[in-house]
Amino acid sequence: MSYSSRTSELTFSDKELFDLAVAWVALSVAFALLLAPIHRFDIELGWFLTMIGLSFVTVGVAFLLHELAHKVVAIEHGQTAEFRADYQMLFLAIMSALIGFLFAAPGAVYHRGRITVRENGLIALAGPVTNHLLALLFLPLMLFPGIIGLVGHLGVLINLFLAAFNMIPFGPLDGKSVLEWNKPIFGAVFGLSLLLLAGFYVVFGFPALFG
Repeated sequence: MSYSSRTSELTFSDKELFDLAVAWVALSVAFALLLAPIHRFDIELGWFLTMIGLSFVTVGVAFLLHELAHKVVAIEHGQTAEFRADYQMLFLAIMSALIGFLFAAPGAVYHRGRITVRENGLIALAGPVTNHLLALLFLPLMLFPGIIGLVGHLGVLINLFLAAFNMIPFGPLDGKSVLEWNKPIFGAVFGLSLLLLAGFYVVFGFPALFG
């Protein structure tokens, strides 16, 4: 991979790798609790552990590549960038999953250096766009029966959810930076994200997790 004279090398500190791993595990557990709520006593432990494994593949890939997209685009614009987990928000994600919904804001890629509003918007936009591309890649897997089809279904649903959620123009979410940069682009991406998520859910719903 080549970079312009403004860019730095793509590297990861030990702290960043640790935070990525913790966020990956916490989000996987949170989604597993949401989809296979073992705390309601009608879900077998084996199935719950299976859902954690499936979440590692689907949620993990969606989360990791979303954050890496932010980092790569930030570096390409001359920034120093690292992911930092938000441990309070990870705790909230698990607690909210226990009561039947999920607030997924595991942390963020923090970057520093001289930057324009446009560049900041592009860095923010990279995450949701990556989730759209991942949803497209997971989609063909739905054609297969069994566990592969389930991975495909969850992969599409989770990536569309993360894209729409992160485009909300609030607080540290990506949508706020995109909106500050370009309102038409924000409206187009946010609207498309909501439309795709709603359309997919109406047509396919949640996967048949319990046979």
